[in-house]
Order: sequence, then structure tokens, then C-alpha cells
Amino acid sequence: MADPEVATRAPESDAQEDNDNKPAAAAPAITTPDTGTETETATPPPAMCDDCTSDRPTPAGIASTGELTKLGGIDVYISKPADYPHTPARLLLLLTGGTGLQSVNNQIQADRFATEGYVVVMPDLFEGDPAPNSTSTTVADEPATGGSFLDVFKIKAVEAAKSFMIDMWLARHTSEKVMPILHKVLDASKDEFADAVSYGGGVYGVGYCFGARYILLLAAERPVEVHGGMPWSSAASARLADEEAGRPKTLGPYIKAGALAHATLVSPDDFRGLKSPVSVVSVENDPLFPDEVRTAGEDYMTKNNVEHEVQVYPGVPHGFAVVGDYEDANIRSAQATAFDQMLKWIKEH
Repeated sequence: MADPEVATRAPESDAQEDNDNKPAAAAPAITTPDTGTETETATPPPAMCDDCTSDRPTPAGIASTGELTKLGGIDVYISKPADYPHTPARLLLLLTGGTGLQSVNNQIQADRFATEGYVVVMPDLFEGDPAPNSTSTTVADEPATGGSFLDVFKIKAVEAAKSFMIDMWLARHTSEKVMPILHKVLDASKDEFADAVSYGGGVYGVGYCFGARYILLLAAERPVEVHGGMPWSSAASARLADEEAGRPKTLGPYIKAGALAHATLVSPDDFRGLKSPVSVVSVENDPLFPDEVRTAGEDYMTKNNVEHEVQVYPGVPHGFAVVGDYEDANIRSAQATAFDQMLKWIKEH
């Protein structure tokens, strides 16, 4: 059993993946013409990895049970408890990694929360444009690793092509694009499922990989102008005009409590303004959520009395908490533990 390490203030290491995500090969040496000496090029930290953009095999015998529909003009997957609305339920916003709305694994993840008494709304954060992955890219298959310079060159070329495609995709899906989607879905959900919002005293949120960062943003209270440098919704724009009438000059938080797993693209600044309680699932030694970012976030939450918990899971891949089949029993056990951690947090808040 891969027991997570519980951190109360500055927990230990954080995210990295498993056998499927091999460490990046060392950067090739470059000979300096005037000195004849070799220097190693710096390898920038990754923005996303294969576990962010590709699904694990779906567990055998399991299929999704919810429905694809629209809320506020946005494509969403909705999963409800079997006895809803006869039995009250809470409203949960689930934000995915790069595999997006059509991923069966993401849909099953939503279904699992639905069986625990939540009406789950999972929006398409990418407007039909999920992240490119190894099965959809047009670059050649990766060559087998070898010792020759040519083999290393081919590997680096493939990695560079994949990285470029991810960078281009990320440029299409910035917070200025994603936050308006979330506000449309939140506004429509509060109308469509007003009973669930009322029963839970607000909206809850969970997020994975790419979506994890937006749990932090939704859990924060910030000046209107700070939200991505511009208002995040037309409603926010309209409220700006009402400042002279005495309305508060801040917006948020938009969720009552949140839980996030193996976050990507998070900076220390994303913790600023946090108000709602948050639970963090981290992976040990994860370059996608570096120790310095996590500890900076923990320091901020501690100093500002934000209720939080952080658990660091050793020996698991980035992306492990999302539904997917693993042969390693330790990873399967950690996956179940992470789900229980996130579920327990939102149930208790």
C-alpha cells in the first residue's frame, strides 16, 4: 500500500509519474566553437506530460452512465445519483485534464462522485479541442532508445515536436478562454440544479491536472481587475459598472470547497486570494507541480488561515488519481486513497 505522506504546513516532495513517463533524456551536449568545450543545454520544465494528455486503459467491465448535454451553451457531461431528485444531492463541478469531455475515464470519474450523492457537472474546458497525445499526433513513432548520436537526435526531435504541439494547444486554452466557460456553466448550473446548490450551501469543485489550477482560481477572492487581467464573465463586466453604487470590488470565491489532484501549470500566484478550503493530492518528485510551488502555496495558506490539507503520494505517476487501469497494485491502492481523500474533504465541508 502506497501510504501518502500528510503535510500540515510544508510537506515534502510532490509530483512525478511512473514507468509510462520516463525521465527526460539528458540534453545533448553542444560544442562551443571558440573553446572546443562541451556545455549541456538547459532543459525547461515540462508544462504537461503524457499522463496529462493520454488516458490509461479503461477498467474492464465499466462504462459511463451519465449524459452529454449543454448548459449555458457549453457542452457538459452530467452524472446524477440514481435516486435524484427524490433524494437531495449536492452540486459538484468536475474539471478534467487535457483528455477532456469525451474521455470515458473522465466520465467514469464523474460517475463515481455521483454515486456518493453529487450531481456532477463536467464541462468541456477546451471547446472540442482536447490536448494532442501520442495517438493523435502526426509525428513519427518514437525510435527505440539507443546509444548512438542518431538515436538520441531522433528521440529529441520527436520530443521537441510533441512539446511544440502541446505549447500551441496551451496557447489556445488560457485562463482568459477557460474562465468564461466556467462562469457560463456555473450560472446555468445554479439555475438548472438550484435544489442541489441550496442543499449543499454552494457549489463544490474537484479538478485534475489542467483542471486542478482552476479549482484554485475558483476558490479565491480577488479584485475584479486581477482575474486574468480582465473580467472573466459578462456578468463581471456588468458589475464593474456598478462600483459607484457601492458594490464590493472583489469577486469570488465561486466554490464552497475544492479538491485538486496532480496539478499542472500552477504558479505561487495562483494561491493568492484563496478563501475556500482546499485539499491537495500531490505526487512525489513531480516536475509538473514542483516542490517550490507547492510549499509556497502551503506557506500562503497557512499564513492566511486558509483551511487546507496536502498529501504527497510516493511511487505513483502523475495523473494516477484519474480513473484508469494500472497493473501495479500500489498505484491502484493510491488511486483509491486519493479518491477517498478528495471525497472526504468535500463531504466534510
